[in-house]
Amino acid sequence: MRHLPVGMENGASTDIDSFMIMLERAVRHSVPKPLALVLNYPSNPTAEVVGLDFYRPIVEFCRKHGIYILSDLAYAEIFFDNDPPPSILEIPEAREIAVEFTSMSKTYSMAGWRIGFATGNKTLITALARIKSYLDYGAFTPIQVAAAAALNGPQDCVQQVRDMYKQRRDVMIEGLAAAGWEVPSPKASMFAWAPIPPQFAHLGSLEFSKLLLQQAEVAVAPGIGFGEYGDGHVRLAMVENIHRIRQATRNIKEFFRSNAGGVAASKDPAARAALLESEKAKA
Repeated sequence: MRHLPVGMENGASTDIDSFMIMLERAVRHSVPKPLALVLNYPSNPTAEVVGLDFYRPIVEFCRKHGIYILSDLAYAEIFFDNDPPPSILEIPEAREIAVEFTSMSKTYSMAGWRIGFATGNKTLITALARIKSYLDYGAFTPIQVAAAAALNGPQDCVQQVRDMYKQRRDVMIEGLAAAGWEVPSPKASMFAWAPIPPQFAHLGSLEFSKLLLQQAEVAVAPGIGFGEYGDGHVRLAMVENIHRIRQATRNIKEFFRSNAGGVAASKDPAARAALLESEKAKA
């Protein structure tokens, strides 16, 4: 498995030309040749979205090289600003090589029930069905019934979920800006992909996340956990209500005030603990 960096700094749109150069280089230097390319938009963790103009050259390239595309569309219904993300299967040629997956977890708040569906290339779907028949006999019946009810019932709840996350997004981004942390406002998903503030950048995402947990009592996901290209960021999740989000941003503001000069990095646990205690004493 190979990872490719996708996206640009400061929330700008994905640069498809740069991505295609990296994709071509990766395929050319991979032995054996890759079987599939995995895409995830709206993205977890970056919350980035792309349009059909991004997908088209990728579909053309993968058709030429006999590479399947696995598209993760789990966050397709959690979008803001009346701009729904497209499906790669809107490109007719993609249906020859692509399979798209989505989940009940995000759209209908059925996290943990682990039920979803896939559509696309007939050969791959048939193979998936065969593998599933070997692995299990189907999801727990009440969960299947609940999924059918969600899909076939009124869809007002989907807009309500969308509105709820948009409100949380706005509160989070505004609160962080007031704290002095400029974070790009996500266009979709339930996450924000936050660049580590310059005064803490030398720590890396893991150490910075530990500091936030210890000193601000705010839990974030270190970017390094999502791959080697994520270490300059942390992922913020909009899973709490707006009152707790406001409290979190206030805690972060106080954390920044207490560490205005930054924090020195140390790999030694004892030295790091002593440093943290020293910083707390200064506060």
